Amino acid sequence: MAKHPLRVTIRLIETSDVHGAFFPYDYIEHRPMKGTMARVSSYIKKQRQEFHENLILLENGDILQGQPTCYYTNFMKTDAPNVAAEVINYLKYDAQTFGNHDVETGHAVYDKWISELKCPVLGANIIDAKTNKPYCPPYIILERNGIRIAILGMLTPAIPNWLHENLWSGLRFEEMISCAKKWVKVLKEQEHADVIVGLFHSGWDGGIVTDQYDEDVVKTLAEQMNDFDVIFYGHDHTPRNVTLNNGVLCLDPSCNAINVAQATLTIEYQGKGWKVIKKEGELVDITNEPIDKAYVRHFQSQMDSIKAFVEQKIGDFVSPIRSRDAFFGSAPFTDYIHKLQLEMTDADISFNAPLTFNSEIKAGPVYMGDMFKLYRFENQIYTLRMTGEEIRKHLELSYDQWVNTMKSADDHIMLLENQSQNDQQRMGFKNLTFNFDSAAGIDYEVDVTKPNGEKVRILQFSDGRPFDEKAWYKVAMNSYRGNGGGELLTRGAEIPLDSIPSRIIYMSERDQRYYLTQKIKREGKVEAKAFNNWKFVPEAWTRPALKRDRQIIFKE
Repeated sequence: MAKHPLRVTIRLIETSDVHGAFFPYDYIEHRPMKGTMARVSSYIKKQRQEFHENLILLENGDILQGQPTCYYTNFMKTDAPNVAAEVINYLKYDAQTFGNHDVETGHAVYDKWISELKCPVLGANIIDAKTNKPYCPPYIILERNGIRIAILGMLTPAIPNWLHENLWSGLRFEEMISCAKKWVKVLKEQEHADVIVGLFHSGWDGGIVTDQYDEDVVKTLAEQMNDFDVIFYGHDHTPRNVTLNNGVLCLDPSCNAINVAQATLTIEYQGKGWKVIKKEGELVDITNEPIDKAYVRHFQSQMDSIKAFVEQKIGDFVSPIRSRDAFFGSAPFTDYIHKLQLEMTDADISFNAPLTFNSEIKAGPVYMGDMFKLYRFENQIYTLRMTGEEIRKHLELSYDQWVNTMKSADDHIMLLENQSQNDQQRMGFKNLTFNFDSAAGIDYEVDVTKPNGEKVRILQFSDGRPFDEKAWYKVAMNSYRGNGGGELLTRGAEIPLDSIPSRIIYMSERDQRYYLTQKIKREGKVEAKAFNNWKFVPEAWTRPALKRDRQIIFKE
């Protein structure tokens, strides 16, 4: 034994919510990628030169969805290894967790991805319903200089609130805090872990709250469990570096490979064992790192395939359409999707929200890459049975999250709040904009002077039929919403989550983007128009307020 205590420095680095930002080029926006794993690669190589085997690299999920790269490798080029697995293998990650968007790809995609990874996918609370054991390894023990470092992985259990069971068949998702307590006991008593690290795809706080679990639980879990030396997390796309009063270091790098989260631990041998005597957290901006040229060369063939895929012309647009217009009234961007949903389902009413914050498809040729602006995620189309009252209450909650209650003509009309500029689904709004559902098929007004729950007045169906709150109607929407995502059906329409499946009368075979692509191909020259079936009132207040808030949010 040495005369002086042994000291070892371990550096742990996490990426989370990468959403397909693998390559230097953004295939959706047709511009260089601000954050990219090609820059992360450069940073990691430098860190390995300094820390060697004492560098631990962790990936925290939501890696299989977000760019055309993901769609192509998940669903089209399925005879080749998944690019997400190849990236993780190239960078030599030590462990990976599931994100909710990874589950959304379905068993065929994520089971193949797991099999191709050279590191384990951890999921202590993802349970095989047949065996009642974790579907994936719950943890991994990494030994560095004789120090036993445990990485415990978990996923937010709110999956059933968003995704149909056919995507996660045979699985269930345990509440995170009780699951963590169970496995931490194992890590201490059986594995004799010297350091315990959490790798959790769950946000800080808020989100969906049920009697069984919370969606975003990291803050509460960390406060209750000082067993963790570090908790790396994600899901909420909000950068955070905080050490709680009980000493737990919590780190979230945000999304899209813009940052990495980094924890540096000084660990000392004190006779009876190892002890963490110092910990430092940092969020490292990756956007100024150089592109790793060796990484680019390694993935050149995949990049060429993606380029050919996104550059396929599918039609022409007569006029430009922009997602930003949908926040201020009936807009061609959202109404073109409404039109598809009504045509495909023969529904009475369509619900739809903009899934991108500020995307534009210009007039002229439309390419396959543009379809990821028009429809960002691989949602199916659903039709549900709903009463007229439920339809109105669904819209009430949507607009309560979307617009302010104006007390004077000078008030904001949008419900604004300063938000992280890294979260591309808020950018000034208080709430997530992909939950701002409008409706088509009915004519209605949104009175922004009325209190929450009383803003929406449905006048009639757009074809002149009377609207009856007691009658039953067919309502088209995407599968995220149709499974309870955003809680507009549950908290808004007050439909119990467990009764939603009995309301579903239609589910499309393919994803929404596929059907939009086919529609544009059929039409050839597309003239997307706003239905103008709803508006904000009283217009003497709302018209100038909309102009003011549009300038604040979009600088127009």
